[in-house]
Amino acid sequence: MLKMLAHSAWLPFLQLMCVVSTLWGYPFRPPLDLDVTPRTTVLSNGLLGLRRFRGSTLNYSLLLLEEEAGLLYVGARGALYALQASDISSSSLQTIDWEASDDQKQQCLNKGKDNKTECYNHIRFLQRFNSTHLYTCGTHAFSPLCAYIDGREFKISSAFEEGREKCPYDPTKGYTGLLIDQQMYTASQYEFRSFPDIRRNSPNPTLRTEEAPTQWLQEADFVGSALVRKNVSSSVGDEDKIYFFFTEKSQELSPYFSHSRVARVARVCKRDRGGLLTLQKKWTSFLKARLVCSLPDYEFHFNVLRSVFFLEGSGPQDSVFYGIFGLEWKNVKASAICQYSVSDIQWAFDGPYMESREESSSKWTQYTGKVPEPRPGSCITDQLRAKGINSSTNLPDDVLHFVRRHPLMYRQILPQKQRPLLFRRNVDYTKIAVHRVTGLDDQIYHVLFIGTDEGWLQRAVKVDGQLHIIEELQLFEKPQPVESIIISEKQMSVYVGSPTSVVQLPLSTCSRYSSCFDCVMARDPFCAWDGLECVEITSHNRKYESNLTQDILNGNQGCDESTADDQVFHRSRSVMAGDDVLLQCELSSNLATPEWKLNGTELRGYRTDSGYRIGTDGLLVIEARPHQSGDYCCFALENGVHVPVVIYSLTVRQELPAPPPVEPIRDSPEDFHPNPMSPRFEFLSVRNMKAIYLSLITILGGLCFVLTVVLLYVGFCLQGRRGKYSLRATARTERKRGAHLELKTISSHCNGKPDAHDGLLQIVPGEATTSPNKELPPAPPLPPPPESEYVNGLSATLPSVLRKMNGNSYVLLRQTDGDTTSPLCYSFTEELNRILEKRKHTQLCSKPDESSV
Repeated sequence: MLKMLAHSAWLPFLQLMCVVSTLWGYPFRPPLDLDVTPRTTVLSNGLLGLRRFRGSTLNYSLLLLEEEAGLLYVGARGALYALQASDISSSSLQTIDWEASDDQKQQCLNKGKDNKTECYNHIRFLQRFNSTHLYTCGTHAFSPLCAYIDGREFKISSAFEEGREKCPYDPTKGYTGLLIDQQMYTASQYEFRSFPDIRRNSPNPTLRTEEAPTQWLQEADFVGSALVRKNVSSSVGDEDKIYFFFTEKSQELSPYFSHSRVARVARVCKRDRGGLLTLQKKWTSFLKARLVCSLPDYEFHFNVLRSVFFLEGSGPQDSVFYGIFGLEWKNVKASAICQYSVSDIQWAFDGPYMESREESSSKWTQYTGKVPEPRPGSCITDQLRAKGINSSTNLPDDVLHFVRRHPLMYRQILPQKQRPLLFRRNVDYTKIAVHRVTGLDDQIYHVLFIGTDEGWLQRAVKVDGQLHIIEELQLFEKPQPVESIIISEKQMSVYVGSPTSVVQLPLSTCSRYSSCFDCVMARDPFCAWDGLECVEITSHNRKYESNLTQDILNGNQGCDESTADDQVFHRSRSVMAGDDVLLQCELSSNLATPEWKLNGTELRGYRTDSGYRIGTDGLLVIEARPHQSGDYCCFALENGVHVPVVIYSLTVRQELPAPPPVEPIRDSPEDFHPNPMSPRFEFLSVRNMKAIYLSLITILGGLCFVLTVVLLYVGFCLQGRRGKYSLRATARTERKRGAHLELKTISSHCNGKPDAHDGLLQIVPGEATTSPNKELPPAPPLPPPPESEYVNGLSATLPSVLRKMNGNSYVLLRQTDGDTTSPLCYSFTEELNRILEKRKHTQLCSKPDESSV
């Protein structure tokens, strides 16, 4: 018994090690055919045909396109817009301002919500109700409201309706909704403390999911919904179905601890009316199944569904869902795209059920008991109508009891080819939209538009079960998530909503491809080469398609290699022997690799002793030698085709080239006859000499003017706040060593007010404080300065004497206001020299601290 307990104790540890090993191996060994690199990268400043709309608000996350009317409706925070689909930046737009009132915002704040994000009216629902009106709902500062909009005048045409059953309170909660035949189907966690729910509102009987005894939804986060209409040619006579996509808490037994959440799809029938007694006002057709998107070679699952797009076809086989999946861990960025057919989803709902053996347990296993008739969760078919069951209210109670306790299906829905179409590391995809395009080979290709969390849009084409990313476009300079994508076939545009603006771009920019190889290797279903340029195939008549070249399957057929030399750039380089030289080769494709040839012979190896280094930016020739001279040609290798890009004619010289010959100097005056038309004497013409003289006179005049201003500034009293200053020793200077200096302005003497403080600086004797603990020693006498030191007055005396003043002398500066315009002012230089002459033998030291003056 103890032995069995020991083995059981080791089992969780081994499972945990399996999870860790899976995570450890994920970032380093991805399938190379799934981790696809975009062929070209276009920054925001290089976008072609870009149009942008930005209103006075934020969060342009809800888009509704009406092709026939040529309008793009936008739901933002506190506003709705009607834009021209042909050009969203056009000034002809209509606006509805719908913001929550101040009282409602205050109530939101009282609930503890964030005034910067939550206490606004975020538009969450906007769809066509009938031929004349739209229907919209908003969070309205945690008090949802809905209203009808007159589509012709674009204004709210009715009183506001209560929206708590139709729109979530929280603007960040997952939400999806559809208006089908004037009936509203929504899914979300509506109220603050409610359970997630799928609902249908009036006028038909309102329905919702079951919460007890079996809770059908476990912390569900909804991302999308779609209506799948019945197949007209089907003999079953089934009803239209509505599919809801979400991520919820796992209920199945799983050997992996990482699977705490799983991706799901749920289904209800459009004509479901609920049960008569059992499941009254509840869905009788609710079933859900797991969506699997994983790397089968590693058993690595992407268990969080972020976005879904339904591409409707002529039948269940042609109708497919595309989903973006991510990881549950917030600190790991990775995304996968999986594709599912409607027939595969129907196959899962036709399979066995799951059951929970204990009502309190959240772990479900396969149900192996008897299934009642008619099949629980199915829609009403022609066979049931023949038996008298025309509505869900006619279903037997045992069928309804079974539906209540068995909402989960046992079969898992696998993607086509049981693997993802695309797997990208270090990227979080947020939204996806898909468009069908018919190529020149009459094949239908799916073109995917994928948005990222940093504001990039990637355009990819599905080829033979894999994705080829044609290009990635930087839509915003400031990183922000792509929140919505809509495609217009009529306008040949794609519209992208984000937190700050709405962007309109053409579906393709064929003119960006400059050569036949560049056009064909892009594998863009919209583009083809017509012999002169890359053009859009939709703009050409079908009868001229024979002149167009396109190869989506391989991306390397149809171009004449001899014409590639016409696009090659030729450059010349000359360097000295022993120098390093970099030959740059700029490749337009991220999928191309550079290859180099010297005089037609391929450079191989690039070893450390070969004298060459190859990098992403070009070829480096190390310590060039004369034998390395020649023609270097860079080729772009892509899809097995070598396309020349640039040719360098490199010349390595042993020594500098000889300078050009210099004309001999003529000594004889007779031999010197300058040609007035010679370039070396052009500057000596009369006109040029006059210009030189005028320039010199102007410069000298300017210098004289500046010098005059400086002298006037120094020589006369300044107006306003400044005056001429003089240093004067006080009487105590002669009687006592260490006395303080007084700084007074000459203007105070001039106006006859020696004691008045007129806003000028004064040095007041006795105001300085000295250290009480230490008496300053007398300064040693200073030898008399040489006579030449005072020859030039102030300019010769001031620097030399002030640097020799006692470093322990301090002065107090006061501000006085006075008139400095008196004519009695005397020379500042004379008084300063007189004071310094008296002070030069008192309290001076030969090596004072220069910072003390």
